[in-house]
Parts: sequence; C-alpha cells; structure tokens
Amino acid sequence: MTDTLLPIRSASLRGYTELVHALGHDPQPLLRAAGLSARLLKDPETLISSDAVCELLEDTAAATRTEDFALRLAAMRDLSNLGPISLVLRDEPTPRQALDTLCRYLRLLNASLVTRIEEVGSAVLIREDLVLRRPRAMRQSMELAIGVMFRILRELIGPQWRPLGVGFTHRPPADPAAHRAFFGRRVAFHQDYNGLLCAAADLQIAQAPSNPGVAGFARGYLESALSSRRVGSVETVRQLMLALLPGGRCTAQQVAHHLRMDRRTLHRHLAADGLGFTGLLQQVRVDVAQRHLRESDLPLADVAALLGFSSASAFSHWFRASFGCSALQWRRQAGA
Repeated sequence: MTDTLLPIRSASLRGYTELVHALGHDPQPLLRAAGLSARLLKDPETLISSDAVCELLEDTAAATRTEDFALRLAAMRDLSNLGPISLVLRDEPTPRQALDTLCRYLRLLNASLVTRIEEVGSAVLIREDLVLRRPRAMRQSMELAIGVMFRILRELIGPQWRPLGVGFTHRPPADPAAHRAFFGRRVAFHQDYNGLLCAAADLQIAQAPSNPGVAGFARGYLESALSSRRVGSVETVRQLMLALLPGGRCTAQQVAHHLRMDRRTLHRHLAADGLGFTGLLQQVRVDVAQRHLRESDLPLADVAALLGFSSASAFSHWFRASFGCSALQWRRQAGA
C-alpha cells in the first residue's frame, strides 16, 4: 500500500456488514461497487483506500435511506478500535495530552483526516477535515470522523461528558433527532467548521495510568510505524493548505515554514511530483469550494473566507475564472 492511496485502517468499517444486514440490505454489492470486499474487513489492520471508504459510506446511506448511517457506525466504536494507539492514549495524564498524542499518530489510522486543535477562550475547538484524491460528497465520512472523536473523548473524560457544541458545514438531515440523541445536545449545521467545541477544563481532568509498561512498548511500536509510513510530500502540503486557507495565510512561505524547509526546497519537492505550489493551491481551493457549495447553504461570504479570500468580490472573480459561471449559478446547478 503506497501513500498515494491515502490509506485508512479497515477497522474504520467495523460493524459495517452487520449494520447493513440489520437495515435489510445486502452489503456485498455495495462493497464491490466501491472496490472493496468483506475479506478486506476481517483484519482491522488492513489498509484500504480512504476514497473507497468515503464512496461506500455515501452510497450505503443513500441505498438504505439512512441519513444517520455514519453515526450508527460510530456508536459501535470505543478506544480499543484504535488498536495499539488506545494503549498510549489511556496512559496519558490528561485527555488533552491524549488528544495531542492521537493527532501525532493520526496518519497511522487515517492518512486523509486532518485534525486541528484551537484554543477559544476557555474552550477548545477540535476541527476535522478530509483530504481525498477525488472531489466527492463526504457528509457520512465527516460525521463518522466526528462521531468517533466524540466517543473517544467520552471514554477518556467520562460517560456523562458532552461537548459544548457540535458543528457541521453540510446541510441538516430531514430529521435531526438521531444526531441530537447521539451527541446529547442540539447539533448545528451550516457552520464554518466540522468539529467539537469542548470546555478546556474537561480536557484537563487527571487520568490514572492504565499500564505504563505496555503503553511504553506500544509507543515504541507506533514511533517505528510512523517513521516507516510517511505521507507523500504532495499530500502533506495539501493538508497544510487545507489548515492554513481559512486564516488567509496559505502562502508558499508559510507552508515551507511549517515543514521546516525553505521555499526553494518546497518547490523542488513539488516539482519532483510534476506540480507547482500555485497549481496545487488551485486544486485544493476548487475541491473545498465544490464541497461547501454542494453540501451546505453557507453564505458565499463565508465560503470565500474559508478559501482564504479577503473579500467576496475577490472570491467571485476567482470562481468565475475557475468554473466559468458564478458561485450562485454553480450551487443551483449542483442542487438540481
């Protein structure tokens, strides 16, 4: 399995076949259509394509007419589903340190997932984004990622824990009751982020170490696995672009700084893959613009800000040059 496939552990689909059967459908045709098989799901450490998983989740939700399909999958998750990483997380002194550790080893779980932690006064915002090879709807994949993060934090903090807020950029389901029941609070849609807002104090609750000896062994294994499975330079840059875009700071200088290299080295790495910084930034902006316009009703000014444009007029000019029509026209055509 190479980096270009943006691998994810097959454990991400644990319980998938059972859930589809319970909904009265045969999972085999759906798996085959996505290029997967039940055999691949038997070993939780098998690496499969993130794009294939995303396609499978969207198609399954549509075929079973189950808008909360991803949340039903997430409800089957606990820390043990993370494999060796769970041993290290349980050994961290606080949930916040466990969260930082999870971010460090995230590429071993899902190379397409980008998690950012932001301090917001007395709260902490955990943002999640997906970087896929092909532009596609990713509502179910995003809800699965945030649903799993919620389950992880509740296991680390306590079974009664609830976030201060839950946000998704996409449109609300026809009936939000299942989402409200899963998270234990009202879920906000049409937001400018996908993620969880948590009280900072909740993340500082002391945890009793579970098994330091086993955790140390697991950490050594994870460090070895991390060093041998580096995400390709192009995907690393794409993930950084996605993180830096909303702040309007997505420049070659900033990306190079985060990668601890100079701009010339950055351009040389991208050129080795036949790409330039400007062209890659254009691809990322096009993907993000399509996703927000297709899956949400965010005001165009908010979409412009998420793409790093300083004004709605600059975004409008860029969009027309890139798509040959206005953003409003494109959104209407996508909806139709």
